[in-house]
Amino acid sequence: MLSRTILMVLAAGALWGQSGDFRTTLFPILEKANCRACHNADGVASATRLHFPDADADADRIAAFGNSLVVLVDRGNPDASLLLRKPTARMPHTGGERIKQNSPEEAVLKAWIAKVAQLSGAELATALRYRELESEGGGPSQDAHLRRLTHSQYDHTVRDLLGDQTAPAMQFPPEDFVNGFLNQSRGQSLSPLLVEAYSDAAEKLAQSAFRGGDTHGLLPCKPSAECGKRFVREFGRKAFRRPLEPAEQQRYESLFAKQPDSLKGAQLVVEAMLQSPHFLFWTNTASDPKLKAWATASRLSYSLWDTMPDAELFAAAERGELATRAGVEKQVRRMLSDPRAHESLDDFVSQWLRFDRLTTASKDRRKFPYFTRETANAMITEARTFVSDLVWNDGNFMDLFTANYGYVSPELARIYGVPAPARDFERVAFPANSERAGILGQGLFLALTAKPDESSPTARGLFVREQFLCQHVPDPPPGVNTNLPPVTEAKPQTNRDRMSEHTTNASCATCHKLMDAVGFGLEKFDAVGARREQMVLEFRKKKDEDDDEDGKHPIQKRIITLPLNTNAYVAGIPNSEFSSPQQLGAVLANSSACQECVVKQYFRFQTGRSETAADWPLIRFVTDDFRNSGFRFKELILSLVLFREFPQERVDVANNHQSR
Repeated sequence: MLSRTILMVLAAGALWGQSGDFRTTLFPILEKANCRACHNADGVASATRLHFPDADADADRIAAFGNSLVVLVDRGNPDASLLLRKPTARMPHTGGERIKQNSPEEAVLKAWIAKVAQLSGAELATALRYRELESEGGGPSQDAHLRRLTHSQYDHTVRDLLGDQTAPAMQFPPEDFVNGFLNQSRGQSLSPLLVEAYSDAAEKLAQSAFRGGDTHGLLPCKPSAECGKRFVREFGRKAFRRPLEPAEQQRYESLFAKQPDSLKGAQLVVEAMLQSPHFLFWTNTASDPKLKAWATASRLSYSLWDTMPDAELFAAAERGELATRAGVEKQVRRMLSDPRAHESLDDFVSQWLRFDRLTTASKDRRKFPYFTRETANAMITEARTFVSDLVWNDGNFMDLFTANYGYVSPELARIYGVPAPARDFERVAFPANSERAGILGQGLFLALTAKPDESSPTARGLFVREQFLCQHVPDPPPGVNTNLPPVTEAKPQTNRDRMSEHTTNASCATCHKLMDAVGFGLEKFDAVGARREQMVLEFRKKKDEDDDEDGKHPIQKRIITLPLNTNAYVAGIPNSEFSSPQQLGAVLANSSACQECVVKQYFRFQTGRSETAADWPLIRFVTDDFRNSGFRFKELILSLVLFREFPQERVDVANNHQSR
């Protein structure tokens, strides 16, 4: 009698004989095994040779992907193929066993391996060419034609346009984080509430602009009919970030003329323009050649300044200077020396490092009575000061993870165990035995990735994966119980012990190994970032139901201390063992994945979208520039802007690389 395994292989072979269609046979098995979750551009296995095509890939692309798996096949000994041994866990695999050994699914996998092992020379060349095309990306990626002003851009624009400092967007409906940022085009819908808020803000801003006369100097001349025409032309050019069309000019002139009082007429024009889509949306790309330079000016200003172009940028657009690389580079370097660039970078940092989570975090007041709103604000200020110093003083930006110092206030000095500095947020070296380094050793990261009363290895590991490695960890399966067993006096446990369920439960193990294995190395730091040598558990109970802490009937307390095992590693990064923030920082700083992630995060913020396969060459080239500059962040900004503005340069660079 034939063995079960042989029968399954024969059955799989018969299936290939009927169709031989990868898309309907092996591909669904790989999808069900959730291989795509890690084997994609943002997955934990992004550095491997296995990358799934986009979720919306057509049949031809999926078929080509199936043939490209030949690079993971040992054609002389198919049973030794990585394509077989990895997903079946016959050899170490970060994702664990995804296809059971000796199962019908494995039989289908083996049949496909046998098929691609027999590819002819021409078929093999085609399969390998597919992988080259995948790594090169497709054609030029498309940015959204129009981008709505974010709330911060709205506030900054009315500040620079009208001199208004009231930040009216604080009253708008809150924005949502999409892909890690608030400015992503996918999250820029216009709700009825937001439209109403725009209308109310326009009315108030227009009234304020002319309260007490033309106090902000918006009218360019003495009030008259001719002055009205000039006002509409010049103010409209700034408000719409381009010259007005003749019909627009006439329409707003008529609106101005409806009021006998020129100031009232100007107020009416301002109110109307502030509600126009041409004000509320800025042009990111222009199909009309006449508007190309103006679109470039807006793209530069909102990317680098988070506000409208200034007079010099408008003038450069009019002179045609933004059509040349030299002209754009000149403007970028000028703009980076302006305080508005610092403001925009602060916005990027606050979203990337999720300051918002700390401002809304609560901590157990009994365990951490000294953690207050002022403490949270101090942590944010330290992180902002730290990053700003690295960027604007041309430091090595990867010191973000390895610097042996922080910027300390009295609130932070207590947590860090260092003397309070003479002035708030002075640079202070961490003690050598503190094991702190960079952002990972600062209160911001350690507190925002913790629970109210205890540290959270899972949250800390997830933050490192998503924010610093740009790797997406799949959501837990529906219905999975995410609650950990409670800590009791009868069974005291460390977080590591309690989370052992994550490694024994198959539905949890794969993803939690990616997160928890990182977070365990940070367990010597509690929920507010203070260092501890042991986990301290406090159990409280009353002798009687009526007992209280009035001094007559004190509550009984029992303190239990447990040793901490902080041995950890970053799955997917070779030789990444660590046991402290200091050591993890060194791992990340030297990781090409982390270096590239810094570029990706800024790309997402600047473009308002996630990168696609078409952007991979740009990401690689900018990362090379970043690395070659000694990781100077200003050079990253310049490189990214120039490659985006002049995409042909990417082609030239690629051709030069291939010719070497």
